[in-house]
Amino acid sequence: MDSGRPSVEVVTFGCRLNTSESEVMQRLAAEAGLTEAIVVNTCAVTAEATRQARQAIRRLKRDNPGARIVVTGCAAQTEPEVFAAMAEVDRVIGNDEKMKAEAWGETRTALARGPDFGIAASEKVAVNDIMAVREQALHLIDGLTGRSRAFVQVQNGCDHRCTFCIIPFGRGNSRSVPMGEVVEQVRRLVENGYREVVLTGVDITSYGQGLPGEPRLGALVKAILRHVPDLERLRISSIDSVEADPDLLDVIGGEVRFMPHLHLSLQAGDDMVLKRMKRRHLRDDAVRFCQEVRRLRPDMVFGADIIAGFPTETEEMFSRSLAIVEDCGLTHLHVFPYSPRPGTPAARMPQVARDVVKERARRLREKGQAALVAHLDGMVGRSFQVLAETRDMGRTEHFTPVRLSAAVEPGRIVPVTVASHDGREAVAVRS
Repeated sequence: MDSGRPSVEVVTFGCRLNTSESEVMQRLAAEAGLTEAIVVNTCAVTAEATRQARQAIRRLKRDNPGARIVVTGCAAQTEPEVFAAMAEVDRVIGNDEKMKAEAWGETRTALARGPDFGIAASEKVAVNDIMAVREQALHLIDGLTGRSRAFVQVQNGCDHRCTFCIIPFGRGNSRSVPMGEVVEQVRRLVENGYREVVLTGVDITSYGQGLPGEPRLGALVKAILRHVPDLERLRISSIDSVEADPDLLDVIGGEVRFMPHLHLSLQAGDDMVLKRMKRRHLRDDAVRFCQEVRRLRPDMVFGADIIAGFPTETEEMFSRSLAIVEDCGLTHLHVFPYSPRPGTPAARMPQVARDVVKERARRLREKGQAALVAHLDGMVGRSFQVLAETRDMGRTEHFTPVRLSAAVEPGRIVPVTVASHDGREAVAVRS
């Protein structure tokens, strides 16, 4: 490993929750005395994500032959034997274990035996039954290395069983961090100079289940804004719109520090596909939600996850997913070509041909690109407050990427006027 790198390098795939957890893991591993190691925090949301993780592991070992490779995250939790069988991998740690100091001490002891000790693949694995985990601890952090916005984990796991999704088996059932601990973490980050905080989790609209009084996500958001008055910008990660509670809608409509951007877990725009996915909303629910939120907050911008080519999806069904981009007024699309995950009900359903899946994903991306261009067109000549992520790039209140014409210190919020765009991001000058 290069001498300029930390003794423990963490390579992160997937969601913002993984990003937040990687910061904790790096500290725990270093405190345990682990050195010359690379930790790969994997994602299992698609088969492609798992493939990319395995590919990265091989590349990391090739580039760093003296490093020990530790694999964790959702893919490691759901398929530990796959990673343990890789010659490049020295240790596989589950999603519960990776957040515990003792697991990293045990990992240091195991790795100290040396790569030629002759450890069987099964002995590399330290993965427990994630479904048995009932509580979610918060690990206080001072910040996230190299990031201008901070992610705070408020919830983990999921009680729902969408037919395409393997994540509950990687994360376990839903469990929440007590409100007081979340507020204290946000306060600590703000005191350390963070202007913007993002609340993350696997299913954050289920926040509060199992906590005393079962507070909802809206109550948590209100508590943060009330008790941390110096926090300038607050965001939440992907939500199920059908589970948005009245307090959350109240915040959206009345609190300027809550940013006007929501990312929705829509997945499809056709009712039959949604039913076969075992989603909790129908098409009209999503459209009504977007209309109601825009009534409360006219400048709200929506992003969404949409799956192309779900099993049994016909061209007519797919056309309704295409149409929902306009019907909901979506701007930032995350398009996922469907790929079967072993162990999920959807993997046993009649599959759409792969070339059709790819073609539908392409059409969805084109639709999303047209929506983004229209959004960028509407930004030209207008002023925004941009949080600088790097010296020449940042994001507006609506999470739209902006290229800055003059260097700005990362982490600062600066007023800008949009002069043009390139179809992907706005180009702005300081106001």
